[in-house]
Amino acid sequence: MSIVNIFKSIFTWWNGATVGTRFFTWRTGERVGEDEFGNVYYRTRGGVKHPALGLDRRWVIYNGEADGSRVPPGWSGWLQHRTDVPPTQDGYKPREWELPYQPNMTGTAEAWRPSGSTMAGGQRPSATGDYKAWRPGE
Repeated sequence: MSIVNIFKSIFTWWNGATVGTRFFTWRTGERVGEDEFGNVYYRTRGGVKHPALGLDRRWVIYNGEADGSRVPPGWSGWLQHRTDVPPTQDGYKPREWELPYQPNMTGTAEAWRPSGSTMAGGQRPSATGDYKAWRPGE
């Protein structure tokens, strides 16, 4: 591990798990499974319930940048306590309408730009003449 990665793990949470999260996971966590993106899912060891919540704590350590949209639907349901059984144990199959993960391209050259957008290089449709601007006092 390089010195840069060590500093990132101490001071930033968006580049993966921090030192505190790794320590908490080592001390109290139990590995439940891993998804196709390399994200690893944990819960409190032995499924011990949090006294205030009444539920076991569940969390994910992302493989790379922390992006909640990278959690597949089956694992999302498990993380949010919609199901008690992780998708690796219940044979979860995505529904036909569930799309595979695509990163959020907003702010990049691959972002979606509708026709007429100046960023898309298209031509804006001409006004139809039925619009009249509002002026105060009229």
